[in-house]
Amino acid sequence: MNLATFTLLIPAVILFAYAWRRGDGSHRRGLARGGRTLLSTLPLLLLAFTTIGYVSVLLPQEGLQNLMGPDSGWRGLLRAQGMGMLMPGGPYVVLPLISTLYQLGTGLGATITLVTSWSSLSLLNALWEAHFIGWRFTLIRWTLLLPFPLLVGLLAETWFSGTS
Repeated sequence: MNLATFTLLIPAVILFAYAWRRGDGSHRRGLARGGRTLLSTLPLLLLAFTTIGYVSVLLPQEGLQNLMGPDSGWRGLLRAQGMGMLMPGGPYVVLPLISTLYQLGTGLGATITLVTSWSSLSLLNALWEAHFIGWRFTLIRWTLLLPFPLLVGLLAETWFSGTS
């Protein structure tokens, strides 16, 4: 059991015990809702993990290292930022894919740029944000955040390159 699983297990057990103790059947209803969520998400997860498996087998490692490897410089960081901005999906889809790319040779700086860009500058999220909060807000946030994935990636590459 890894730390993330253990961290999720604790509140799940506490909430189950609390719901069971209430004596109103909420522990069964909670498990049923969780099961329905799992069943509705399972096809997406299966497709995402299948795609990740094929990426890890079919993506030429040397080409990836040339594009976003440790020696790809600013161009690699820019590619990572663009890729992060365009990546669709939530963490269960995107983070395993990014992990696979990192294991295949994407540099530390490019990988950190990729994660930071995906989490802060996703174009899909920007469309929803603009719809609900407004274009002005979205443009201000984007303008302020645009340099940060590159800066964070550059700092990571500079400060931690070559460390395990």
